[in-house]
Amino acid sequence: MKNQLFAFCFIACIAMACSPQTQEYSSSEASGNGTYFDNSGRDDVLSGGVKLIPINTAKGTFNVWTKRTGNNPTMKVLLLHGGPGATHEYFEAFDSYFPGEGIEYYYYDQLGSYYSDNPNDSTLWTIEHFVEEVEQVRKALNLTKDNFYLLGHSWGGILGIEYALKYQENLKGLMISNMMSSIPEYVKYAQEVLGPQLDKEVLDEIMAFEAAHDYANPRYQELVFTHYYPEHVLRMPLDEWPDNVNRAFKNINNPLYVYMQGHSEFGVTAGATLEKWDRSGDLAKITVPTLSIGSKYDTMDPKHMEWMAEQFANGRYLDCPNGSHMALYDDQVTFMNGVIQFIRDVDAGEL
Repeated sequence: MKNQLFAFCFIACIAMACSPQTQEYSSSEASGNGTYFDNSGRDDVLSGGVKLIPINTAKGTFNVWTKRTGNNPTMKVLLLHGGPGATHEYFEAFDSYFPGEGIEYYYYDQLGSYYSDNPNDSTLWTIEHFVEEVEQVRKALNLTKDNFYLLGHSWGGILGIEYALKYQENLKGLMISNMMSSIPEYVKYAQEVLGPQLDKEVLDEIMAFEAAHDYANPRYQELVFTHYYPEHVLRMPLDEWPDNVNRAFKNINNPLYVYMQGHSEFGVTAGATLEKWDRSGDLAKITVPTLSIGSKYDTMDPKHMEWMAEQFANGRYLDCPNGSHMALYDDQVTFMNGVIQFIRDVDAGEL
């Protein structure tokens, strides 16, 4: 009996010693009540966290796709992808970081994007529509000012700014990743700073295609993707880009992207609906804690994004010195650590 008791205690001690610290942290301090992966009472268990949310529009009701991971009563992050018309897929890198930190988060494909309904109606491709769509998603997911963090990347950053200007009373924190507050300034930076860094022959050929509005020419796409994207969109050889990034590009809604942004990430094409968007003068109206994220090699001007942090009433700047537009990949540790620290600081009332 004594030997059996000893053996039991010995095994119990080993089990306790071998318990992962991150799991213990997530189940107690990080998630508050219950464990991080406790899905009790959730209505999305059968689908693995996926929930289709009906969105009411002037053209009818359509469903958008969302997917939840984890539970945390005070830290819930809704991720706004770029494009417009891209997908949540390139955000899958958060799977390597947020669960270990006990942060609840939501993937979400905006209306017209691959996993959601696509009415293919350009009257819905407006900032105003997408702001109201985010608000409907927030309500459906029961996100509140006590827990709701919004992270928008690229076009998602525009959407995040616009949402905050109308509905910031619902936010706990805002993160604007790799997006300037002025499209005209973005275009100017691309033309006057980044363009001249290209090989002159390459730049001349790109500009000739743009002058002729021959954006669909395979040679134009080849030049931009081969010479510009690996320097300023994602600083890896194209054949080494992560699968989820490639899927997001493959599944982009190109008509939506062209209508609002234009034909490539080499600035915004003249005539695109975002061409004159500029909220630089309104940033001070956003009073919730706000993180502006910039990268040295971004398509966006990092100095402008640092300036943005100074304009927000309660701003912070995160610099990714090795990153580009997709700093969540090419400067991943800096990016993720900065985002997580911001969320934790806001949650602790330190920002």
